[in-house]
Amino acid sequence: MLRIFKKILATGVVTEQLTMPKDDELEQLGVHIKRYIDKKFSGSIAIRAVDAGSCNGCELEIHALNNPFYDIERFGVHFVASPRHADVLLVTGPVSRHMQTALLRTYEATPNPKWVIAVGDCAACGGEFGVSYASCGAVSNVIPVDAVIPGCPPTPLMLMQGLLGLMGVKK
Repeated sequence: MLRIFKKILATGVVTEQLTMPKDDELEQLGVHIKRYIDKKFSGSIAIRAVDAGSCNGCELEIHALNNPFYDIERFGVHFVASPRHADVLLVTGPVSRHMQTALLRTYEATPNPKWVIAVGDCAACGGEFGVSYASCGAVSNVIPVDAVIPGCPPTPLMLMQGLLGLMGVKK
């Protein structure tokens, strides 16, 4: 164990210093989101992401919202593990028949008032999968949808713009 500590002390810090690139559009969107959330939601809004059968492309972009570059939590947007704590459901993918019941239960478990956002082209219209024996198609075929964020997959900035659009906020 002492050998490891000696090596750590001899090597020192080998990582680079983090410098945050300044993205004006990101900052402006974040400020607008934060302002609205402070006024209407007492400082924070909770989002539950639901994968209803996607290819995970949209999930990668949603997860990017939490990385150090976008860091959407600094604007009062939090992702939660339970639909019982959520204000917004972000649903991705065409709803597979196997996920139909789970999506309905998640929707019912989310307290009112709630918003549902269909994220990506597959969630919006069923994408290339459409409606078939294995797919219900668009999210709106299963639960009511309040907003759609198009794209395959939508970028994190598009996700933030869609959230602002849902709130009815003009930039």
